[in-house]
Amino acid sequence: MRPLLTGLANIVLLLANTLILIGPLLLIALGKFVLPGQSARDACSRGVMWVAEFWAENCKRIFALLTPTHWDIRGNADLRSDRSYLVISNHQSWVDIPALVQAFNRKTPYFKFFLKQQLIWVPFLGLAFWALDYPFMKRYSKAFLQKNPHMKGKDLEITKAACEKFKRLPVTVVNYLEGTRFIPRKQAQQQSPYRYLLKPKAGGVAFVLATLGEQIDAVLDVTLVYPGKQVPGFWALLSGQVPKVIMDIQTLELDPALYQGDYENDAAFRQYLQDWVSQLWRDKDARIEQLREQAER
Repeated sequence: MRPLLTGLANIVLLLANTLILIGPLLLIALGKFVLPGQSARDACSRGVMWVAEFWAENCKRIFALLTPTHWDIRGNADLRSDRSYLVISNHQSWVDIPALVQAFNRKTPYFKFFLKQQLIWVPFLGLAFWALDYPFMKRYSKAFLQKNPHMKGKDLEITKAACEKFKRLPVTVVNYLEGTRFIPRKQAQQQSPYRYLLKPKAGGVAFVLATLGEQIDAVLDVTLVYPGKQVPGFWALLSGQVPKVIMDIQTLELDPALYQGDYENDAAFRQYLQDWVSQLWRDKDARIEQLREQAER
């Protein structure tokens, strides 16, 4: 009974937090379309980010009040809100999002996710995502692209166009290289060479770097681990059944060579960036193994 009551209390408070703040957020966002001058529109963008950070900080307070989850966050002490970051993380659960909030809110600029197009229809949150300039991606299957070859590369064009909006203000761009949550079935289908990860996709990060590379001050390599036999779902977090979440954050210098080539047309550069991603993923797979072993001791 206690997990049920905890979960319901969390839902009520999180929903109230969202309903109270979405009005001011959308009102400020509207100013980006009606106010003259780029400086006024940029001020509205900063206002939207402030509301979002305030909302996220309230979410942190709610979880701290109602749940016993210990957020074991390592490596975020020297982050700054006036710098731009590219966050690269493994992806296992919807709990990953609150984990990012715990680690980065008010330590870095408010983060931008690349979202599935269907999420724009989620009540309230879809409008908030739109106001925050989150890019909505539409992924096409191989079968669809074979029938419609003119659509090839459209998702990457959207990525590049979305990143153009981020150039005037500090930003934290979050990129899940696996493209979807890790599930053993997907791992088997892919024949992934990694024990704890799906195969990474370099195309999306290539276009982020091509557009924002000179603006990005560092890469934040985030490794998420949930101790225990099962990865918890979002309800487990809401109902107080996630005892611990480990987030290991490593700050990496961004090699200019990673954004000074043409990913689409230069085979040598494409291979160079893919090799960088593959090495990052091999290191992350080994780090997950190490963190899991430490948690079990």
